[in-house]
Amino acid sequence: MFTATAEYYDLLYATIKDYAREVPAIAAMLRRLNPGVRTVLDVGCGTGEHARRLAAEGFVVDGVDLDPVFIRIAADKHPAGLFTVADMSDFHLGRTYDAVLCLFSSIGYVRTLERLEATLRCFHEHLGAGGVILLEPWFPPGFMTDGFTARNEAQGDGVRITRSARTEIGGRISRLHFDYEISDARGVRHASEVHELGLFTVAEQLAAFERAGLQARFEPAGFGDRGLFVATA
Repeated sequence: MFTATAEYYDLLYATIKDYAREVPAIAAMLRRLNPGVRTVLDVGCGTGEHARRLAAEGFVVDGVDLDPVFIRIAADKHPAGLFTVADMSDFHLGRTYDAVLCLFSSIGYVRTLERLEATLRCFHEHLGAGGVILLEPWFPPGFMTDGFTARNEAQGDGVRITRSARTEIGGRISRLHFDYEISDARGVRHASEVHELGLFTVAEQLAAFERAGLQARFEPAGFGDRGLFVATA
């Protein structure tokens, strides 16, 4: 997880992810699939950028994330939302929503098929009648390259951050080794993180949806290069 760099997430990903293009597409899809959609739960909500922008599109949006710093940032961005620190595979909010979202491959952090099914059961528990689930998966086995490296830089508000990334593949787990150099008014410092995400096939994920009592289909186009699962109860 982004335990060392949560406060810099938005700065870095502003150079990587086009929320301004993606969110209207998400809103249009939700309304097409469920014309009466109003309430949305964003699971793995991160810093709440999707939530903030979807609220501007007219939705009532709450969020769940395991990282308390992300939850604080999300709540500051979108004070009208209810943001909860919880594990996506075991949360119980006591309310249902017209749509449940899990975007930007957050689902990969469950790591195992057992926890994937538990997560989908939680999604089902929070889905109202006629509701829809949109889930953007992580990459499947065989797609990623062991040893692949990348570098990203971003700066703003007196901060400059450089991230070097290296991918390691071990069986059904992908490990993203992130090394950061952060420069700000306090000087220059370094931080490291290792992110572990499970590698699941489309068939395995569709079977997990079915075991969780959900009917799902996979749309290869999605919002980017990872495809999209669309599910209903």
